[in-house]
Amino acid sequence: MLVIGNGESRSNINIDSIEDTKVGCNAILRDFSVDHLVCVDRKMMREAITNKYQAKLYTRKDWFDEFKAYPNTNTVPDLPYKGTQRPDEPFHWGSGPYAVLVACNLSDTINLIGFDLYSKNKNVNNIYKDSKNYNSSDHHAIDPRYWIYQIGKLFEIYPTKKFKIYQETDWNLPEAWIKPNVSLDFISNIV
Repeated sequence: MLVIGNGESRSNINIDSIEDTKVGCNAILRDFSVDHLVCVDRKMMREAITNKYQAKLYTRKDWFDEFKAYPNTNTVPDLPYKGTQRPDEPFHWGSGPYAVLVACNLSDTINLIGFDLYSKNKNVNNIYKDSKNYNSSDHHAIDPRYWIYQIGKLFEIYPTKKFKIYQETDWNLPEAWIKPNVSLDFISNIV
């Protein structure tokens, strides 16, 4: 199973050419077909519905009543643990961590691309910057601490699942992601 984040490292990858079940986030719907689309932002969910996107859609329980009439709409899965910190609260989970959770419920082998976490400069790292529902390219980089923590929790909770992160050669695995079931490979090897 392939989980696709919207980091710029995936900008040269033709997602449609990859033969795998796909879980994507938000605006990937503009460019590629995925089997499961996670939109926990209301604006992105509205964009998916307006475009009659055909994937199985996932949104927050808080927004579900607004979108339940649209076919294939589901709530994101419940978190598989209870925590006491702010990043443990479901409302502080974004589409990326939830997309990984959806994949955990569907497969034992999970490959991640586009989960860059860090910016190469001080500005936002997102393939859709400067487009509708996204920050401008001069917006400050987003702090990845919650994403690192939340996805790291999934790696910990699902020790029998195999996760492979495809990234650029100069990218380092966060300390919280160093687990026996997590490996790193070059993004050029994904196709």
